[in-house]
Amino acid sequence: MSKILVAYSTTDGHTRRICERLQQVMAQQGNTVTVEPLAQADALDLASFDKIVIGASIRYGKHQPTVKQFIERHQALLQSKANAFFTVNIVARKPEKNRPDTNPYLIKFLRTVSWQPKLLGVFAGKLDYPRYRLVDRFMIRLIMFMTNGPTDPKAVIEFTDWQQVESFAQRVCDMP
Repeated sequence: MSKILVAYSTTDGHTRRICERLQQVMAQQGNTVTVEPLAQADALDLASFDKIVIGASIRYGKHQPTVKQFIERHQALLQSKANAFFTVNIVARKPEKNRPDTNPYLIKFLRTVSWQPKLLGVFAGKLDYPRYRLVDRFMIRLIMFMTNGPTDPKAVIEFTDWQQVESFAQRVCDMP
């Protein structure tokens, strides 16, 4: 069995929930799984992990800067291990944009780093208008209007396909 790190950045907490589901599935396979925010993962002995998974949410089309910074700091180590990267975004609610080869945010992000993850994932996120600050609520509603998405300011919609998350966890477990 493997010692696995799942490090993440999240804007509203949904990516953390996805990481916790990954942890649950991987632990059921007998792995030791640590889940930490990227900001705290630097304090860990990264070399002690057999596999490293990085997950990152999108807001306004971009990952948080800490994602790229972490990858750049640890690129050699990441390349030397079994590794995976996944992104969480609302655009992945659309079937034509929910795969690594079709998700524009993942494709764009991978062009900005020289690291080439061995396994890639894309998960649809959660829309939670009541939780957003006023400006974010307005901007996200505008984006949703322009992309034919839900715009009800009271809407809370989880687009995440949890079976897809569990399948990704299994693929991480199966990586040599």
